Amino acid sequence: MKFFFGLVCIVIILVIACKKKGTDNLNPGEVDCGSFTTTFSTTVKPLMISSCAKSGCHAAGSTSGPGELTTYSQIFNSRAAIRNAVANGTMPRDTTFTAMQKAIITCWIDAGAQNN
Repeated sequence: MKFFFGLVCIVIILVIACKKKGTDNLNPGEVDCGSFTTTFSTTVKPLMISSCAKSGCHAAGSTSGPGELTTYSQIFNSRAAIRNAVANGTMPRDTTFTAMQKAIITCWIDAGAQNN
């Protein structure tokens, strides 16, 4: 019985320790979107390609979440889901965006998600 209880405790500790960190919510009121320039081609797309549009996530042929996120139109059409997932820290799933990276994506979306 002690062995079983110990095993359960170890499993619980491992699950807690392996949980993704940095899932804090991004409060849009805390970000000054006027303090930096965000464009799709130079700031947003590189982040999406390097962090989201890769194998096992949102690469070509993906059916995960909103599906592929490799082109402007795919990203634009999924902007609400992307904003929510980035702001609450659930995306990207295998890493954590910095506050600035979160701001780049959310500010671009909040400014109309232009193809610039």
